[in-house]
Amino acid sequence: MNHHSEKINHILEALPYLINYSGKTIVIKYGGAAMVEEELKASFAEDIVLLKYLGINPVVVHGGGPEINALIKSLNLNTQFIRGHRVTDEPTMEVVEMVLTGKVNKQIVSLIQEKGGKPVGLSGKDGGLAIAEKYLMEVEGEDGKVQKIDLGLVGEIAEVDPNILLTLQREGFIPIISPVAMSKEGQTLNINADTMAGAIAQALHADKLILLTDTPGILIDGQLVTGLKKADIHGYIKTGQISGGMIPKVECCLGAIDSGVKRAHIIDGRVAHSVLIEILTNQGIGSLIEQG
Repeated sequence: MNHHSEKINHILEALPYLINYSGKTIVIKYGGAAMVEEELKASFAEDIVLLKYLGINPVVVHGGGPEINALIKSLNLNTQFIRGHRVTDEPTMEVVEMVLTGKVNKQIVSLIQEKGGKPVGLSGKDGGLAIAEKYLMEVEGEDGKVQKIDLGLVGEIAEVDPNILLTLQREGFIPIISPVAMSKEGQTLNINADTMAGAIAQALHADKLILLTDTPGILIDGQLVTGLKKADIHGYIKTGQISGGMIPKVECCLGAIDSGVKRAHIIDGRVAHSVLIEILTNQGIGSLIEQG
């Protein structure tokens, strides 16, 4: 096979996926190394722009943990994590919103715009996109009793009004969303970015939810598992084989699947063009979560 034929075959491999996802919405949670390394940042932006020009509607929800941690450290603020969730007091919340909405969001917007896209940056507070309520995390103690832990100004999504996103999509824009929302009482709350992406995917009836991570996908006993059912995941969480920051990722995938999102994936954001590999190739990349 000559070089030109190989290129054509790659394009033809993508054809059924282009037909299937044309006009559909794909929600992508952007985080980890893909937000730090210059080559990965550029390849992610190219992926998002190409998807839009191919007639697919990408919606990006981003994190920003390393940037937040760096500023918190420089300000000598104390912070802690419990089961992958940041404990957020008022000074920390100010840093979170400033970094996510004021800095990181605009950096992503600039990068995608440089690659030829039409991104619009917003947070859950804009246009009534997301209403949150205070989140109390439930943890089972050694005695088997469930305890509720107050994480401070941490919220969970209560309502999503996708109208602003649908309007942007119709006009050819790419929404870039920071995971900050407001309660009905007007209190600003920090939302886990994976959870935010899942809620957005549900509200938009997305065909696919993709979470970028710094692992090959879901690892069980050190081995990548490419496909998991709902029951498998609950079992692995109970045995501790899925733990820490992976728990909110798989839980948001399960919530999305239960609410009608057709497919949820946890993929390796350290691989250049991982989004395109997942969406437009037969092999894909990472772990697929589905009902069952």
